[in-house]
Amino acid sequence: MTYEFRLRRRVEFYETDMAGIVHFANFFKYMETCEHAFARSLGTIVHPGENDHGGVVGWPRVHAECDYRRPLKYDEEFEIHLLVREKKDKAIHYDFHFWKVGEQADRPLARGKLVVVSVGHINGEVKAIPMPAIYAEKLTVAPSEILARYEVKA
Repeated sequence: MTYEFRLRRRVEFYETDMAGIVHFANFFKYMETCEHAFARSLGTIVHPGENDHGGVVGWPRVHAECDYRRPLKYDEEFEIHLLVREKKDKAIHYDFHFWKVGEQADRPLARGKLVVVSVGHINGEVKAIPMPAIYAEKLTVAPSEILARYEVKA
């Protein structure tokens, strides 16, 4: 069973503002990029495809958030750590943790969350449907001790 995924990348010039700091909106793009890489690691893709019911499946975001702790700058290498927080019949809750490569987990750059819902075309309408078997069979929720390790401490 799979509950985590890590992706490394480097900040590109076009992702930064005039001060050379990553624009906040790019963290949402980074989360989505990591989610797509995670899906590929499971042997599937996020782009709509055929589901078990013969309808087209997609994964719209129904919740997205990000808390920023420290700046990330041009040309810095960083890691995105995805954890599956919750798995429901029709939805997946992801946590994302960002660090500069080589730094400790207690110095995060940012923390984010995405909730995605499996949808399909049923009788001409887009409706929530049970997630495809490739996700349902392979995904598991991260153990509570791992999730607790990354909780925000006051």
